[in-house]
Amino acid sequence: MYGSATGRPNVKSHLFAAILERISDGDAPFLETPDGTVMTYGQLLAQSAQFAHALGAAGARPDDRVLVQVEKSPEAVALYLACIRTGAIFVPLNPAYTIKEIEYFIADSEPSLIICRPALHDAMQRLSPSLACKTMDERGQGSLMTLAAEQAKEFSDAPRRSQDLAALLYTSGTTGRAKGAMLSHGNLVSNARTLVDAWHFSSEDVLLHALPIFHVHGLFVAINVTLLAGARMLFLPRFDAEEMVRLMPRTTVMMGVPTFYVRLLQHPGLGGDVCANMRLFISGSAPLLADTHRAWLRSTRHSILERYGMTETGMNTSNPYDGERVPGSVGLPLPGIEIRVTNPDGGAPCARGEIGMIEVRGPNVFKGYWRMPDKTKSEFRDDGFFITGDLGRFDERGYLSIVGRSKDLIITGGFNVYPKEVELELDTLPGVIESAVIGLPHEDFGEAVTAVLVIDGSEPMTEEHVLTALDGRLARFKQPKRILFVEDLPRNAMGKVEKNVLRERYRDLYWG
Repeated sequence: MYGSATGRPNVKSHLFAAILERISDGDAPFLETPDGTVMTYGQLLAQSAQFAHALGAAGARPDDRVLVQVEKSPEAVALYLACIRTGAIFVPLNPAYTIKEIEYFIADSEPSLIICRPALHDAMQRLSPSLACKTMDERGQGSLMTLAAEQAKEFSDAPRRSQDLAALLYTSGTTGRAKGAMLSHGNLVSNARTLVDAWHFSSEDVLLHALPIFHVHGLFVAINVTLLAGARMLFLPRFDAEEMVRLMPRTTVMMGVPTFYVRLLQHPGLGGDVCANMRLFISGSAPLLADTHRAWLRSTRHSILERYGMTETGMNTSNPYDGERVPGSVGLPLPGIEIRVTNPDGGAPCARGEIGMIEVRGPNVFKGYWRMPDKTKSEFRDDGFFITGDLGRFDERGYLSIVGRSKDLIITGGFNVYPKEVELELDTLPGVIESAVIGLPHEDFGEAVTAVLVIDGSEPMTEEHVLTALDGRLARFKQPKRILFVEDLPRNAMGKVEKNVLRERYRDLYWG
């Protein structure tokens, strides 16, 4: 059994102690890269200890924020664990953010240490000359590694309680400035343990990991679940369909966003034989089209398990491991997590089948928004339920379906239109690859229902053609006033369609 410098896990170091409980063999492989490089569990612990010493030498202390903007690498995983071991608060950022964007996160989180790519070091230092700044590139090289190489390979982990913060993850900020979600050790441990059980993870599993690791999905779901199961990963720097098909016969589980599945379906090598060793395909971070679900089942003989989560809560629901996985549904509440659907206006519970606001309560729910007490208070009910901002409905069997974000609700001529309802109709039309329905300012209606389509060119497709096809399938007030055609829909790093970008792009459509 591996532990701190004393040889025993520090039980107060909550998240890391939970990880240590699962490590019985330091020679067991934890992570392998496509070139065959292997990091064992023992090497992971040793490197995280060296990084933890280096963080302390650079000035990071318990409860300090450590802002990290680096490329995906095995060393970046060890760095994450090092922050947890020191008691610092891990603040991961998308490597695609510009210096201008990073300026906000530095000002808001007030880190004691910044770790960035070498190319950004000088700009970061000019931005915050008083802050220590270390570098790490995609190969794990840089000034942090140089400092760590001089350190001991054992570390006495800082005492942590369940309620102490482990990470600060910023939401996308599509409705205003980005908010830092405060995630505790207890939040992360409870959710990872729940998922290990719900998805039947064990030390025999090999996860195909092609997600980014600055986000809940790739970091706290994929990596924490792997660690708490004592499993291992094939660790790709990014999504690569060719590489994933090549590696799939060596893996048992894949976690991905819907875009992964759409693109893999286009690969000629995908099929039942390639997936023969797989036991589970999981999708999240964005809605999975029912057509994609059915196409994957036909091609691979596997039914994708779709689940629902968010930055503030981790995972909330999941289709069952054993039982029916319903296309278009995100499944049932996970054990220990309460979910209700309420009337957005008054908060009264909705009946089964009615659309309302999704609210969540459980040990997975975050502590609040960083330095935003008023915002935090407004997002929680008096009984502790978090108001997610997502709209959904339960069916008669208790399966939850997501119909959109409350901010995406369209009010046209006094009527409420849920974009998902219109999108489902559009997506069934021959030649339509995918759709996004938005509301745009309109002098008469307040907002006009507007559809943005990606088509494959296999069918003649005009505005008139689409509107004619929808006639009789949707109430008049739900039918789009305009149909726009684009090559691709704008997406964020996790594959979610950025409807705010579309609304901004076409905001003057009805005012020309």
